[in-house]
Amino acid sequence: MAKTPSKLKAEGDTARKAPKFPPAAEFETSFAEAQGEGGETHQTTEGGAPTLTTAQGAPVADDQNSLKQGARGPTLLEDFHFREKIFHFDHERIPERVVHARGYGAHGFFELTDSLADITRADIFQRVGERTPAFVRFSTVAGSKGSADLARDVRGFAVKLYTQEGNWDIVGNNIPVFFIQDAIKFPDLIHAAKPEPDRAFPQAQTAHDNFWDFIGLTPESMHMVMWIMSDRTIPRSFRTMEGFGVHTFRLLDAEGRSTFVKFHWKPKAGLQSVVWNEAVKINGADPDFHRRDLWDAINTGNFPEWELGVQLFDEEFADSFDFDVLDATKIIPEEILPVRIVGRLVLDRVVDNFFAETEQVAFCTQNVPPGIDFSNDPLLAGRNFSYLDTQLKRLGSPNFTHIPINAPKCPVANFQQDGHMAMRNPVGRANYEPNSWGAEIGGPREDPVRGFKSFAAEPDGPKLRIRAESFADHYSQARQFFLSQTPIEQKHIGDALVFELSKVERVDIRARMVSHLLNIDAVLAQTVADGLALDLPEPAVAARPAIQDLPTSDALSIVKNGPPSLEGRKLGILLTDGSDAGLFAALTAALDAQNAVFEVVAPKVGGVTLSDGTALAAKHKIDGGPSVFFDAVAVLPSAEGAALLAIDKPAKDFVSDAFAHCKFIGIGAASAPLFDKAGLTEDLDEGCLPLGSEKDIDAFLAACAQVRHWPRELAVDLDATPDA
Repeated sequence: MAKTPSKLKAEGDTARKAPKFPPAAEFETSFAEAQGEGGETHQTTEGGAPTLTTAQGAPVADDQNSLKQGARGPTLLEDFHFREKIFHFDHERIPERVVHARGYGAHGFFELTDSLADITRADIFQRVGERTPAFVRFSTVAGSKGSADLARDVRGFAVKLYTQEGNWDIVGNNIPVFFIQDAIKFPDLIHAAKPEPDRAFPQAQTAHDNFWDFIGLTPESMHMVMWIMSDRTIPRSFRTMEGFGVHTFRLLDAEGRSTFVKFHWKPKAGLQSVVWNEAVKINGADPDFHRRDLWDAINTGNFPEWELGVQLFDEEFADSFDFDVLDATKIIPEEILPVRIVGRLVLDRVVDNFFAETEQVAFCTQNVPPGIDFSNDPLLAGRNFSYLDTQLKRLGSPNFTHIPINAPKCPVANFQQDGHMAMRNPVGRANYEPNSWGAEIGGPREDPVRGFKSFAAEPDGPKLRIRAESFADHYSQARQFFLSQTPIEQKHIGDALVFELSKVERVDIRARMVSHLLNIDAVLAQTVADGLALDLPEPAVAARPAIQDLPTSDALSIVKNGPPSLEGRKLGILLTDGSDAGLFAALTAALDAQNAVFEVVAPKVGGVTLSDGTALAAKHKIDGGPSVFFDAVAVLPSAEGAALLAIDKPAKDFVSDAFAHCKFIGIGAASAPLFDKAGLTEDLDEGCLPLGSEKDIDAFLAACAQVRHWPRELAVDLDATPDA
């Protein structure tokens, strides 16, 4: 009679043996050492270039695709080339993260508002009203720890949820798509985006030859290019940006039935970004602008909040969708598949120590509780494989889960022991499993009922390094994104492309990018070509022609999803000695009533004496508190103060920058000399409102709720076109 698993366990079965893995290679041959006499390589391709090899010297046939079981099947662990490439990449830097090095985090909670108990067994989605502790880390991708907050870059949006059945890490970005479709290309992408290796610059920016050379040779990146050249990559704050899980995941119920899901974090404060010139000046005036904003918001009780939304769909929908749901360069538009709101995320506590918490927090996409599972997205598979290597290198030990910020808040029981920095070890005689010591001494056992189970998918097809045909459309959704933007947002995308490509020295790289843009939108391509003084090239050869009539999506526009009110937004109030005390009191009371924030800017940081003799401290000295810090400004000097400000360069910059950045400006009755000296008197428009008395306050604040007076940009920008 065959022994059942339970009998094997009871008898202390010794038949099962732990697998043995070969040790990692101790030495790696350098490229120089691989040269033959006279500097010639031992192996060359037909074109005469050196043959790409593994670190062991084995020639590589395909460096574009990881090994899969079938065109859309799972990525295979036996892919030694991918494993070696990712392994080496993960260990290139110490001690800061290779990517997402500059980050800032805070504590909070997730509260379920709509149960998903009917489609997932995940404990966190069972009980409406229950709160789960959370830690969130926001970050930039390309820059070092010492780079500035307002770099034009993708923002990481990583959420660690300490559920009752283990930690769940939703390691996402503020953009729902990515540059590449297969994780084997991730080292190449980041190498291209980082400072060029021979000169170690530019820092935290992609405006250089290597990045655009790689992108121009990688058509699958074109959808992401539209996003990164949009204002999404220069957000006003962490509080006003979306978060996305990027990949397609699965929700599993108790019977193992699967529902596909994509995760969305939607800010209650609405979407808001800055303009490029503003970002440059913020980086100079306060490179910690986003960090400071989050710190101040939490400490003043303006707790940032996001709603968790899910797009839920089945295999039938996936098969009917125009694009492959496993392709991380694609979205499912919300108009096609609405986002269902199921919870809220609130950040209500800053960290006690930046290093202990924000710097040491370790996120892994593979950290999912029972009821959450993965799809066959090859980019997600690579991330799941890679992240443990990253934590081992960066934190120095497999025991990084013993660090408090990474430790689950539910019971932990296993037989993992010892190692560097071990804070806990198994208690008792048994440190192996199976064992026959019984429940009291023998330690933890598997739980077939509550334990994690993977979806029982059946892969088919031969083992191939291949990209599925369903991944081949690289332009349609890029076009859809661009056409979904408002005219001012489209202008900003064109401006960004011209700026970035103008920093590229090789003309052929610039032209190659324009050739891709021709497959997205002809007007955009012409705009960029004109900005670079290029003749239009031939369109790039497309694996699949772009679908021309995809419907636009309002959800993709920042302007159409802006802040719903003034709540949490900041007004800068420029005052001098003698400023009207009654007007100031009424304005600040109206701001308080709308839960808005204000800060006083003055000629001296010690403050001013108002018209009624009240001494008022200032938050900023005028040359340390430029208008770029604020969502809108009010300029309320006394007559004597205005005359002094009119000869002060920082004061003139304060109003001229506010005007150039399309901000709403409240103009005090005595402030004319300052605007005149700043050269703005004849240009003042509907976005510049009188604020001479209390009766003007309501109209001014109502205008400020619109975020920006965008028509002004057409008058102050040389690159603006009449139909923008």
